[in-house]
Amino acid sequence: MTDRPLTLMAVHAHPDDEATGTGGVLARYAAEGIRTVLVTCTDGGCGDGPGGVKPGDPGHDPAAVAAMRAQELRASCDVLGIGALETLDYADSGMLGWESNEAPGSFWRTPVAEGAARLAELMRHHRPDVVVTYDENGFYGHPDHIQAHRITMAAVELSGLTPKVYWTTMPHSMMRRFGELMREAQAGGPEPDPAEVAAMAEIGLPDAEVTTWVDTTAFSRQKFDALAAHASQGENIFFLKMGDEVFAELMGTETFVRVQDATGATLPEDDLFAGLR
Repeated sequence: MTDRPLTLMAVHAHPDDEATGTGGVLARYAAEGIRTVLVTCTDGGCGDGPGGVKPGDPGHDPAAVAAMRAQELRASCDVLGIGALETLDYADSGMLGWESNEAPGSFWRTPVAEGAARLAELMRHHRPDVVVTYDENGFYGHPDHIQAHRITMAAVELSGLTPKVYWTTMPHSMMRRFGELMREAQAGGPEPDPAEVAAMAEIGLPDAEVTTWVDTTAFSRQKFDALAAHASQGENIFFLKMGDEVFAELMGTETFVRVQDATGATLPEDDLFAGLR
């Protein structure tokens, strides 16, 4: 133990990702006096433009979208009480198979060693005790999420630090509940694509394989408000369409897999900082 405050670093791909998967823990630990650091890897330029205009459509300006999303990201950080925001500002690669995957400067095309070196420098500066990012598949296969995973794991090794490392996940029980809510929201509309339903069922992990369940119910309003701060992407954020009660039910627990630990803290655990305080 030292006088240095405990520090949580979350490494995410795009503006708004910080709120979806880790908004609760970022708000909770900030409230507990833990220093929180957010690293956002891309500029979000492949997001929706004003009026919901999509990438590739007339009127979509990636630079203008990126500038707008940078403002929204800062607003989200204020809501969540994030202590430090670091942006790597790589170009958003878009969804898997988009031409933007291979565009010059895209995060997906960036050599892992380059991104890892930059992130390792930030780790040495902030000295996180806990690092959170995505799993090898980026949770659902997004190229930028996969790349964020790759550079984070390489940066941890390169930094010479030994933080506890976690990957975000969702237990299958939560995914089933999420599927139910999606079907209820689309009642009377077209039947969902069976392939999409099957793909969603494969996301996440069996409940027994989730190592860490953090209760963030008390911070559900902050998490909701952080998501709402990304207003330009509201069409894509299904969670904003839930009522407060359902949102708290589904989003009031954040779940992770612990993949690196030097504390020996017993699993399963309910605190990312178990064994550190």
